[in-house]
Amino acid sequence: MPDDAAAARAAAEEESAFSHPPVDPDVTAAYGDHPDQVIDFYAPRSDPECSPLAPTSLAPLVAVLHGGAWRAHHDRRHVTPFADYLARRGFAVANIEYRRGGDPLIPEQGRAEAGGGEAVAVSPAGRWPDTFDDVAAALDALPGLVREALPQADPRRTVLTGHSAGGHLALWAAARHVLPPDARWRTERPAPLRGVVALAPIADLAVAEKLNVCGNAALQLLGGEEQFTERQPYADPALLLPTGIATTLVQGRTDQVVPQVVAETYAEAAAKAGEVVGLTLLEDVGHFPLIDPAADACAVVAEEIAQLAW
Repeated sequence: MPDDAAAARAAAEEESAFSHPPVDPDVTAAYGDHPDQVIDFYAPRSDPECSPLAPTSLAPLVAVLHGGAWRAHHDRRHVTPFADYLARRGFAVANIEYRRGGDPLIPEQGRAEAGGGEAVAVSPAGRWPDTFDDVAAALDALPGLVREALPQADPRRTVLTGHSAGGHLALWAAARHVLPPDARWRTERPAPLRGVVALAPIADLAVAEKLNVCGNAALQLLGGEEQFTERQPYADPALLLPTGIATTLVQGRTDQVVPQVVAETYAEAAAKAGEVVGLTLLEDVGHFPLIDPAADACAVVAEEIAQLAW
C-alpha cells in the first residue's frame, strides 16, 4: 500500500476507535492514595448471542491495561468502549489506571504518543518506578477488590490484556516471578492468571527503541540513555522469559504505530527460552482496530480472550 494510502487508512482506524463515547463503569475502587491508582469495574451483561455464560455462572475476569505510550495524555477513558464491549460478551472487566508520564492537561503536538507524525513536544513516557509500582499494586489488590466490587466475577479465571504500552505492561506483570532477585516487584510464584492476550504490545523495548516507536517512548520509560541498559532487565518483557503463563499476541500486519516485528521478536525470544507464545497476525489491520468495538478485529481479540478464560 502506498505511504499516503497507508497513512490515510491508519488515520481512519484511529478516528473510528476514538469516536465512541466513554462508557461509565458500574463501580470504581482505589488500590492506592493517588488519583490514578483506581480500577473501574464493569459487570458482565447477559447476552446469550455473544457469551456462553450461564445466567447463574460467575464470569471470567478480564483485567485491561490501556495504552498511550505510558504518557498521561491518554488515560483509561479511551478504552472504556472496549471494556464495555467485553462486558457485553459476558466477561467481568477491570479497567486499570496507573501513573504515566507528563501532564494530562497539556495536549501533545502531532499525537506523537500514538505514533502519528513526528515526535515533537511530547510529554515524557512513564514514571520510573511509579508506573511499575502501580501495575504491580493493582494486580496484587485485584482479587480482593473484585470480590467486593463485582461479586459476579470469578477472580480465579483472570485473563490479563493490554493494548500497545498496556500490552507491554501486561506481559511484564505476568513475568514478575522471573524478575531479577533484587527487583522490588518480584513475586515468589507466577501470577494466578489463565493467560495474557497482548494487543499490538511494545513487547521488546530494545527493538522498539531502535524503531523509535512512539517517539523514543521506551527510552523515556526507563529514564533515558544512561538508565536504559541498567533498567532493561527489570522492565523488558523480552528479557523475562519463560513465564510459564499462556500468552497470545494479537497484531495487525499494517500497524504503523507498533510494527509487527516488535511482536515477532518477542515470540522469537520466547521460543529460544523454550516457551511457545501464540502470535495471531491480522491482515489489513492497523494499531487501533484491536480495541475498536466497531472493527472485526475486536471480535478476534474477544475470541482469543475467551479461549483462555473458558
